[in-house]
Amino acid sequence: MNEIVRIGSRGSELALWQAHWVRNRLRDLHPGMTIAVQIIKTKGDKVLDAPLSKIGDKGLFTREIEQALLRGEIDLAVHSLKDLPTELPEGLVLGAVTEREDVRDVYLPRPGTAARRLGDLPPGASVATGSLRRRCQLLHHRPDLSVIDVRGNVNTRYAKLEASSWDGMVLAQAGVVRLGWSERIGESIDPLVMLPAVGQGALGIEVRAGDERILARLAGVHHSPTAAATTAERALLHTLEGGCQIPIGTYARTTTDQGGTPRLVLDAMVGSLDGTTVIRDAMSGVPGEAAALGSALARRLLALGARRILDSIRTSSHT
Repeated sequence: MNEIVRIGSRGSELALWQAHWVRNRLRDLHPGMTIAVQIIKTKGDKVLDAPLSKIGDKGLFTREIEQALLRGEIDLAVHSLKDLPTELPEGLVLGAVTEREDVRDVYLPRPGTAARRLGDLPPGASVATGSLRRRCQLLHHRPDLSVIDVRGNVNTRYAKLEASSWDGMVLAQAGVVRLGWSERIGESIDPLVMLPAVGQGALGIEVRAGDERILARLAGVHHSPTAAATTAERALLHTLEGGCQIPIGTYARTTTDQGGTPRLVLDAMVGSLDGTTVIRDAMSGVPGEAAALGSALARRLLALGARRILDSIRTSSHT
């Protein structure tokens, strides 16, 4: 009997690239399997006239897909891991994390503009982003810039850039490369200068808890080093109780010490919306204790002053 697996995905070009990448990996691992991709619209796809930070928080790009998964209409869901809340609905688990693409953010200049890098922009130049994390870090390094809020999927945002008078835009390199737009990149920004989003560059595959058939099929897609890094990042975010309304950046990666023992290094920041205040620190630990490392660094950031920033942002967002 032919085995059928149904993948749920958002309908943007990038989301479908990701779903098809997982489909193709599963086909390579399990020849003969029939795999269908089902498009599901989320709230984040439908509401395009307001900033992300104003239209809700957790599950903005995942909730409707998760509901279809719980109803049994699909067998697995492919997400950009940075879109997946740290608390999953009851009955769902993270079945696999794929090997991470480049974690960096990139600067894309508007076609025809001379300045290719952020450092080349004159005072008052306009840079677009839909991310409070990027806004905070841009303004922290370049308070003279004018940061423009922009919404929509990656294709929509780039079309807005082309039609605008903005100087450029900041996006995630992983998405830009996956869409075949590498030649549009003016600058890849050092991840320790602009810390990425939690899970940036990795795909998270969500499944029903206890679905051993699907979990077994995903074993060959799972990448343990990426899983350890993103586990630390997600634990940090969970402890901070952050989301798209809070400027939080973090970057975990595996290195080796002088004796050749693997170490997980984690950098993180919490900043004010205007970039004037940034609380930042780093810790390292063993990869097998990734969640504990993320939680410990979050508590340190809170003690260093991040709690005041978070409380201030949450208070202002409810007034």
